Amino acid sequence: MTYEELVLEAENEGIEILENNRIVGMKGLYVDNTITLNSNLKTTIEKKCILAEELGHHYTSFGNIIDQSKVPNRKQERKARAWGYERIVSIQKLIDASKYGIRNKYELAEYINVTEEYLENVLSYYKEKYGLYYQFNNHIIYFDPLAVYEKFF
Repeated sequence: MTYEELVLEAENEGIEILENNRIVGMKGLYVDNTITLNSNLKTTIEKKCILAEELGHHYTSFGNIIDQSKVPNRKQERKARAWGYERIVSIQKLIDASKYGIRNKYELAEYINVTEEYLENVLSYYKEKYGLYYQFNNHIIYFDPLAVYEKFF
């Protein structure tokens, strides 16, 4: 999924996307069908990662959750991030990357078009969600260290 495809999805949902540097201390913010991306984000890849999370807020969050000292707000933040992670770096995408010949995290981040930091967060999320590995169709995906194996019956 590209940044442009996420922008199109947002537009189809009636969400306006703005950029400015007035959201100090945040890379992105979702409020009332408007996503604001910090204009200090350097690359389209960074913007894509942040936009995915902010779209996640559109689909999964409600109310003002800026105060992350409150447990319900942290839960909503986690849910929005999870939505973005699964949208951009699906289990199937990990399998596809392995079949394509991707052999390390740097290549994987480049293949999926995400930052290495974002990829690390995604893999940590999947490890928390599934444990050390996950079986999907006829594949086993290990999250730490990252490896994809195809089972033969």
